Amino acid sequence: MRGYLLSRLGQTALVVFLSLTVVFFLVRLSGDPVLLFLPMDIQAKDINETRQRLGFNDPLAVQYSRFVANAARGDFGESLRYRRDALRLVLERLPATLELGATALLLTFLVAIPIGVLSATRRGTLLDYLGMGAAVLGQAIPGFWLGLMLIYFFSVRLHWLPTGGMGGPANFVMPCVVLASFYAARIARLTRSSVLDTLNEEFVLTARAKGLAEWIVIGKHTLKNSAIPI
Repeated sequence: MRGYLLSRLGQTALVVFLSLTVVFFLVRLSGDPVLLFLPMDIQAKDINETRQRLGFNDPLAVQYSRFVANAARGDFGESLRYRRDALRLVLERLPATLELGATALLLTFLVAIPIGVLSATRRGTLLDYLGMGAAVLGQAIPGFWLGLMLIYFFSVRLHWLPTGGMGGPANFVMPCVVLASFYAARIARLTRSSVLDTLNEEFVLTARAKGLAEWIVIGKHTLKNSAIPI
């Protein structure tokens, strides 16, 4: 058990280290970080002074070691865009992120499981083909493209939903649909496969042989055992 915990801790530390490394170099690859927040008409002298003040004139190895050391202490520096503590900005927006994620997760299961169950119990029918066709589309369509299409039709053309912000329930509709679409498609297909496997088990065949109603066989016996891999 101790070896397993140490292994998991080591893997976690490695993932964190690699994530910090990727973030550090991605910021540098995007261009001069100083030019991202300074005015377009600023003088070269002021640009160099800002680089010196923020430490961007130091060798890359020095910048990287300082970045990792500060992150290890919980100091993620100052946002170049908002000129505020970066960690505080993240924590301020964390509740909205969790709220959006939880809502999208709930929507995922509310949509995916019924589609998967209906497709499995109506295997080979039009309902099955429609459900699995929608699941394939959900996995194939890129989230950014789906988001743009939703904004175009429901915000720009129909004026039904806001394009952004966190003002109320209407603001959650499009982001939740985009977040849930891919995972709902995967879970729907997984649910269908799991239910089909369970329907061939002996206890399900026995329940049907006893003359139990189909909804009892599905709801009480099949779903409970199909939920394990889901």
